[in-house]
Amino acid sequence: MGLKRGQRPLETEDSWSVDTAPGRVVFGAGVIDLIGDLVQELGGGRVLVVTDPGVTAAGHVHRASVSLRRAGLEVAVFSEVRENPGERDVAEAAAAAKAHGATFLVGLGGGSAMDCAKGANFVFTNGGRMEDYWGFGKASRPMLPSVGAPCTAGTGSEAQSFAVISREDDHRKMACGDPKARFLATLLDPELARTAPPHVMAATGLDAFSHAMESFVATAANPYSRMFASEGFRRLLRGFEIVVEAQRADSQARSDQKSEEEINELWGEMLLGANLAGAAIEASMLGAAHGLANPLTARYDITHGVAVAVMLDHVVRYNGDTGYKGLVRLLDGSGAGDPPASTRLADSWTGLRRSAGVAGRLRDLGVREADLKELATQASKQWTAQFNPRAVTASDMLSLYQAAF
Repeated sequence: MGLKRGQRPLETEDSWSVDTAPGRVVFGAGVIDLIGDLVQELGGGRVLVVTDPGVTAAGHVHRASVSLRRAGLEVAVFSEVRENPGERDVAEAAAAAKAHGATFLVGLGGGSAMDCAKGANFVFTNGGRMEDYWGFGKASRPMLPSVGAPCTAGTGSEAQSFAVISREDDHRKMACGDPKARFLATLLDPELARTAPPHVMAATGLDAFSHAMESFVATAANPYSRMFASEGFRRLLRGFEIVVEAQRADSQARSDQKSEEEINELWGEMLLGANLAGAAIEASMLGAAHGLANPLTARYDITHGVAVAVMLDHVVRYNGDTGYKGLVRLLDGSGAGDPPASTRLADSWTGLRRSAGVAGRLRDLGVREADLKELATQASKQWTAQFNPRAVTASDMLSLYQAAF
């Protein structure tokens, strides 16, 4: 039996395997106040909270710290994580863990904070630098127990064993994974997600959708991963109205028409959808849209979710009818008919992106046309590209960038 493109070890044309995060999920408004009891139950001790300035300013770090200290835990905070964290962020967080004598880590924030927490876990426990763990299963020593508490509804990092960290010299994104890096538990609290700035809500919400869509048709997709992807997609469709509402000038007036329970319910749908889509990635992979997005973030510092959002509809059209019918049924109840499923899904994506107020053209994001060829070469080398349902070459990547320009 031969190997298929993008196949994982131990798989054949007639088999598939999954490797998913087994952690506990605690869901509900206000569950962040339970983090102390949860961490204590999982081993506790000396806790380092890894987060960023925005999450700190929103008061979430204080709230979590109060709960942790109430449980009798020693708490320190590293709050300097940058967006799209690099090796420097990881090294500084690892140094903070060493200075505190940490025995437990908490990733509190968006994907950047949670990825940095996982990255620091690698370096603090196993030594070296982040690049040493580029790939999967390269940590030879035990790692610290950890939990994640997402403050945005998007990345799904809390459901994955990978830390995505930028290399300092060329800003290339390194996916560093190991089962030991997974969070033992995740707290999904709608009260945290609803405080993010509107532009962050839009970027992370679209990113979550892209995870569900790409993992659903990736060459490594399987019944297990599609279950997560389709349920994540369904919940994101329902919850996205709260993200769209946040972009409108009259958002406060509209929000005032909803009860606290209704608002938390919608943010709960977004958090669950993002978490399930993250689990789908862990059980399968992504595709060309993420391969195209990474060089845009590295070269122009474009927010990851925005970069994916600009490219995804073009990738869906390029892929054609390669298995999107299951998702389209969630859109309109039918996966068949004209136009084809891929066209309907791409059109729907364009509408979602527009409603979230995200630019639809690369030129609007400051990308230079003269750079497209070099970007395409870089995109074709991205790991996720090999899992795209339709093979992509550097020439194909260039055509996709040109279509989006």
